[in-house]
Amino acid sequence: MAERPARKAPQMYVAQVIRTERLTPHMQRVVLGGEGLAEFSAGSCTDHYIKLLFPAEGVTYPEPFDIQQIRADFPRDQWPVTRTYTVRGWDPELRELAVDFVVHGDAGLAGPWAAAVQPGETVRFLGPGGGYAPEADADWHLLAGDESALPAIAASLERLPAGAKAHAFVEVEGLEEEQKVTSPDGVGIVYLHRGDRPVGEALLEAVRGLDFPAGDVQAFVHGEAGFVKQLRHHLRIEREIPRERLSISGYWRLGHNEDGWQSSKREWNAQVEAEQEASPAA
Repeated sequence: MAERPARKAPQMYVAQVIRTERLTPHMQRVVLGGEGLAEFSAGSCTDHYIKLLFPAEGVTYPEPFDIQQIRADFPRDQWPVTRTYTVRGWDPELRELAVDFVVHGDAGLAGPWAAAVQPGETVRFLGPGGGYAPEADADWHLLAGDESALPAIAASLERLPAGAKAHAFVEVEGLEEEQKVTSPDGVGIVYLHRGDRPVGEALLEAVRGLDFPAGDVQAFVHGEAGFVKQLRHHLRIEREIPRERLSISGYWRLGHNEDGWQSSKREWNAQVEAEQEASPAA
């Protein structure tokens, strides 16, 4: 049996914080730049993401910083902590990388960091990854997600050509969390206000109640894993959309930090696929 090719280690970049901006009460933008981004490239996907590296508490790493060497020499609990975020925008001429963070006070790691970080601070990250972009040959596009998916959905709408047809739903806490997004005429985000309802409930209602246009649809559904699972079933089984026309993934899961979610995500996805394959309508 042929051996699998060695998995290429992701590229590490060193950047500096250029500026920050509070977009809404719970969304903070951090713009990165500097000479360390001279070889960085993004743009083929609208869901490009990077993995920010945060030093483990109380741990100092040798210079020059080498993530592979650190993982070889340090115990796992002293490795830098990674947090994954979507690239909201990349300007290769200005060499500026914009990343948007959902911030809920002091909860979490990356959100409080983004709210407090100052221009000039150094940031290390791995990437970029990504796998989705709206295709011009689709008859229409469906985009749905919560706040965590808003950067990718906004980037996708900005990429749509004139005349494209799309339905985009984003669930946010309330009116104050809405953002203006550039998109073709006739296409815009339908914001759903969560209020006190469970995360994803309004999105499920909106997508299930949508009168689907005829033709080939390309769908992007991301956000909290619970509602993503339900929408995956709706689109794959009830709407019979082919798997290859779907980009669906849980960015996060209620009750889990990113470390806990990522460690169980593969098993979760496998279970979801098995359940759908066993569905009578599959």
